[in-house]
Amino acid sequence: MAAYHDLDARGALAERAREAAERLRECRLCPRACGADRSADERATCGVGRRACVASAHLHFGEESPLVGTGGSGTIFFAGCNLGCCFCQNFDISHEAHPSQEVTPERLARVMLDLQRRGAHNINLVTPSHVVAQVLEALPIAIDGGLELPLVYNSGGYDTVETLELLDGVVDIYMPDIKVRAPDVAGRFFGAPDYPEVAAAAVKEMHRQVGDLELDGDGVAVRGLLVRHLVMPEGTAGTREWMRFLADEVSRNTYVNIMGQYHPCGLVLSRPADFPELARPVTASEMDQAFRDADEAGITRLDERRRRAVDLFRLLLGE
Repeated sequence: MAAYHDLDARGALAERAREAAERLRECRLCPRACGADRSADERATCGVGRRACVASAHLHFGEESPLVGTGGSGTIFFAGCNLGCCFCQNFDISHEAHPSQEVTPERLARVMLDLQRRGAHNINLVTPSHVVAQVLEALPIAIDGGLELPLVYNSGGYDTVETLELLDGVVDIYMPDIKVRAPDVAGRFFGAPDYPEVAAAAVKEMHRQVGDLELDGDGVAVRGLLVRHLVMPEGTAGTREWMRFLADEVSRNTYVNIMGQYHPCGLVLSRPADFPELARPVTASEMDQAFRDADEAGITRLDERRRRAVDLFRLLLGE
């Protein structure tokens, strides 16, 4: 049974939801600490006010193997974002939240229940950092409707420890990105030079709560930490440093998906002169180096489906 049932039975889940909603009044839920009164529908960096905005919800079969299983991952893509990467591959979703996408807690709960009815292995909350309060409000309603699936918190890694503490005992599987390691690069790409420090602290807290990734007898994830890392051109992601961080400060048994699908998009396309190092996809050689960085750091629990895809990519390019 998913972790949140125990909290709900003790009445603690509703209390968490009330506390998170109160924090919307002078919003400090994410590291931007914008101070907007989102309870009154004011909007700042994330572009979202009192209600969460859902861009889409469906069974996703392109996620990591332990999330997909045979039934797919029940993904809910939230519009808006607290980070705003210049290279975002979902730029239209993350940088725009339309009023037509707004959902009540009751509607969000129905979305979760529909994904469960359709056979999803989990409820995969994509880009949830700015809507933690809204998710917590919807969850007791979904539980009353019979929700039992594990919750996946699929974030960009720009999360405060204080907000993550509200999710302790609520989230079963944390799946953060670890994006770039150098503060000056984070400042240019996200307008958040504190990203490396914040993301590192967030990943440690996530691991403290749920530990290493655990799979059931069918190889489907039930609890734990799964980390994503997008390799970018010219070593801008800081892969070697991130892998050493995971091995030395989190766990050598961390399940990691080293991803090679970077391609120019978002602001990189509209303002190419501002991001010259991001003007091309990654090469197979850069991906090979990323896997070596992981191996040398002692991180060997990698998403094998993605690694096989990189090997195929390398063969096709003749590299």
